[in-house]
Amino acid sequence: MSAVTSPAAEPVSDGLPGDGGGSGWVAPPSGPMPRLARHSFTLSSGHRVGLIVSGRGVPLVVVHGFTAEGFLYAQTLQRLVATGFKVVAIDMAGHGGTQGLPLSGGHLGDYAALMGRAVEELGIRRAVLAGHSMGGRVVAQLAAQRPEQTVAALLIDAIVGDQWDFMVNLFRVNPLLLMPLGAALVLDSVSTLPVVRDPRQAAKLGQLLAPVMLNHATHPWRLVGPAASILRTRGSRGILDELALDEVPTFVLHGDRDLIVPIATARSAAKRANGQLITVKGAAHSWMLRDPETLPAIVSELLQGRLGSAIREAIGAAGATSTDELESIFYEPDAPIHELSVPTDEATAERPLHRPPRYRWTIT
Repeated sequence: MSAVTSPAAEPVSDGLPGDGGGSGWVAPPSGPMPRLARHSFTLSSGHRVGLIVSGRGVPLVVVHGFTAEGFLYAQTLQRLVATGFKVVAIDMAGHGGTQGLPLSGGHLGDYAALMGRAVEELGIRRAVLAGHSMGGRVVAQLAAQRPEQTVAALLIDAIVGDQWDFMVNLFRVNPLLLMPLGAALVLDSVSTLPVVRDPRQAAKLGQLLAPVMLNHATHPWRLVGPAASILRTRGSRGILDELALDEVPTFVLHGDRDLIVPIATARSAAKRANGQLITVKGAAHSWMLRDPETLPAIVSELLQGRLGSAIREAIGAAGATSTDELESIFYEPDAPIHELSVPTDEATAERPLHRPPRYRWTIT
């Protein structure tokens, strides 16, 4: 029976100083990096879902953004596992290894419903939910619909908030306004590869990005449904209000140079959800891909505060003293997710050189 490690029992004690400024950095634990296991899981409805699993402990369900897939975030996911989570990255419908939805995807609520079924059938009772961009909206809706199963929600440059809702309404009235947004998306994609500043990281990210782009080039129709669903879906105001009403611990992480989803909408989202706003300085929309160190460092700092408190509260009076006992709280008996994890003796890979996060941040 292995001992519980952070964040299972308590916030990590060797992360960034809790001064809200992202002003310090402590290197992550030494040793090999955890391996990620890719799987295809079939739901009881017959819907095929692609996912990546690694680690043990408190489940952290990660949902990617539009045009991406879970494995594109592999570098960040490995580092999140190293902080003590069991990371479960699930591909959204029409992305990666997950089948698309019928009728061109309908609304984003359909994506959240499929994600909820996947989490449930994988045997995950409660989890920390994290979503980037479109995935952030899916996570927000899933958390609002299932607050009792949500330990906390991390909305990363998510398409939620008053300003985003206003933008979508304008797009419906005048679709030509989507052209500047498309240009910003292209610019963000190009700038994500740090070719000049960090050629090594650019090469690694390029290797992850190449198969994703090839998949889009050979199956472009798969993106029609998700794109249309963004324009069809009602505003996010009610979802954010539900998060506040149900007191779901919510953390809104956003780059202050995001050209696709403006920082103003993150401020309104944090206010509506009664959550904490984490502003990542000098960061564009896909900062967590550009620098895989920053998000895990921010999570380590949040574990020293409200996020760590939420996890301890979820454990409650169960008194778990080992990873096995803890997993009986967060997972169903004989949960399929356990069978999809990498065996312990095969769960490590060579760890890259330690370096501090590229970005700084403030917590409001």
